[in-house]
Amino acid sequence: MENREEVLKRWRRILGGNNADGTGIQLTGAELEMDKALEALYDGDASSRRGGLGGSNPKVKRWLGDIRKYFPKSVVQVMQKDAFERLGLQEMLLEPETLDTMEKDVHLVATLLSLKDVIPSETKDTARKVVMEVVKELERRLGQSMIQAVKGALDRSVRNPRPKFNEINWGKTIQVNLKHYLPEYKTVVPEKLVGYGRKGRGTLKDIILCIDQSGSMATSVVYSSIFGAVMASIKAVTTHMVVFDTAVVDLTENLSDPVDLLFGTQLGGGTDINLAVSYCQSLIRRPKDTILVLITDLYEGGNKNELIKRVANLRASGVQIVTLLALSDEGKPYYDQQLAQTFSNMDVPCFYCTPNLFPELMANAIQQKDLNKWSVDKELVGE
Repeated sequence: MENREEVLKRWRRILGGNNADGTGIQLTGAELEMDKALEALYDGDASSRRGGLGGSNPKVKRWLGDIRKYFPKSVVQVMQKDAFERLGLQEMLLEPETLDTMEKDVHLVATLLSLKDVIPSETKDTARKVVMEVVKELERRLGQSMIQAVKGALDRSVRNPRPKFNEINWGKTIQVNLKHYLPEYKTVVPEKLVGYGRKGRGTLKDIILCIDQSGSMATSVVYSSIFGAVMASIKAVTTHMVVFDTAVVDLTENLSDPVDLLFGTQLGGGTDINLAVSYCQSLIRRPKDTILVLITDLYEGGNKNELIKRVANLRASGVQIVTLLALSDEGKPYYDQQLAQTFSNMDVPCFYCTPNLFPELMANAIQQKDLNKWSVDKELVGE
């Protein structure tokens, strides 16, 4: 348990340490350096100090080094994100030596992607290395769970309880009937047969990720690209990835390289959801075997009435549609609640989802489980 002096020191750093802080505490050494790092970002009127640590200023690199030295990684990531927003420090990413000093996370990747058209040529290689490093870490953390969830769901969704002899999955059949083993005969009585079902038919599901790439959806774009690339590696599904603002870009051909995929996005701009859904509609060949994951805050800048009609027609044809209001760790998103309610009334679930839960979401969608109930059970926000 912290003693009184330690508590007062913490309050001294929180309050900023002017004459009115009331703690009567003086900081020295590392504690003083921590306080200076916090003061550079949070003290005073941020709007009057925008760019105060500008990209060419050597204080930027020193400040980044200080926060990495004195604060844990999770706090450093928050402080970097706050620096972008409060001080307008995006320009500091245009220098490779500064970029090397940054704590690398999904927010930094999103910011780099939004600046990719203005990053100087001498910084582009460094920016790409940063993106690749974060992508590899996300794939390591999330990729295997995605593969296991999707493959497991596909296997369960196509099992045939009454298979013909050449359709029997003997491995699974023995596994589920082990309790019927007869020692005296040294055999298993297969009371329940498990078949391969539609094995050999080709892909079992068509999955379309349709992603809003407006600025507010930046981290969702990063996570979606990772998951899209992972799903594209699973032979039993066909994966398309479509991004949109007021235009639509099909990035499916880039799914084999998530870094190229991310650099193919163009964060920012307006939103025409109807145009994007119209394009996705043109990709659908097997409505009843298609899952359309629409990732957007539902603030439609195009034809809202036409969008509602189009979504209704897709549902009537058998397409399973899921609307994710955000795919990120950032908590409750802002979204058009009226349109979300309209979609929900058409049996189109609307909720946000954290990256760790996305594999489970897709597994439930493949098995056509009740996603509204699932989202409530997981305490996810939505209509």
